[in-house]
Amino acid sequence: MFTFSLTFIRHGETQYNRDKLLQGQGVDTVLSETGLRQAEAVGLYLRDLTFNNVFVSNLQRACQTAELILRNNTHCSGTEMVLDSLLRERSFGVAEGRPKEHLKNMANAAGQSSRDYTPPGGETLDQVRLRFKKFLKVLFQRMLDDHSSGRSCAAGAIEAGAAGTSAAAAAGLPDDGLQGVSFHALVVSHGAYIRVAIRHLVEDLECSLPPGAKMSQVFSPCPNTGISRFVLTLSQARSGPVLSAARCVFTNRKDHLENLKAAE
Repeated sequence: MFTFSLTFIRHGETQYNRDKLLQGQGVDTVLSETGLRQAEAVGLYLRDLTFNNVFVSNLQRACQTAELILRNNTHCSGTEMVLDSLLRERSFGVAEGRPKEHLKNMANAAGQSSRDYTPPGGETLDQVRLRFKKFLKVLFQRMLDDHSSGRSCAAGAIEAGAAGTSAAAAAGLPDDGLQGVSFHALVVSHGAYIRVAIRHLVEDLECSLPPGAKMSQVFSPCPNTGISRFVLTLSQARSGPVLSAARCVFTNRKDHLENLKAAE
């Protein structure tokens, strides 16, 4: 049995986000000035956590966010980012580059909700889920290999700060849920993709939720640089690593953005 944490972060704001335009995969934009400040803020918020592995969507907005997170980190400045197309945003086909309202109108005309509707040339939610399942298979093997080779991270700061689960949870600390966990993976991806990933972990893999958690919050849209964290336990089978337990620590946290809002 082997336990590790998985922390998701959505990329910082782009001008397309600000203008409520769909980006998907075909519009590869960079971070706005606000997005750069958000990425700096989440990097500072997580600066004392050490990540063994950092997996990043190969779209520019995600890469920029991950670079700023690592640059601000006390332990991970030299950590290699693994760019992975499996972590790309959901493709919205012909709707990419257009206002989100346009997608809503297309969905209404088809008699579907915006979340469930697939524009021509776009990906279905099932196709995005399949990409995430493929990524999990790669992630599980990578984390198990690191564990077998003894490549744990220097987790002293994490364990020292996380003593007392209830106090940490109440305060919303950066190291919530990490006590006793020595291996950590960071994933920097996109809003629609992370939403699908969380649904797969909770609904399909039966991940347990924090006490009192509301499903509307767990599955709510992830804000720019929003943080979600899970603790996963693997066991080894002949076919490879198998998930034996999963726990959600929190989803869509944005504590690190409060100071930015106050400054605006």
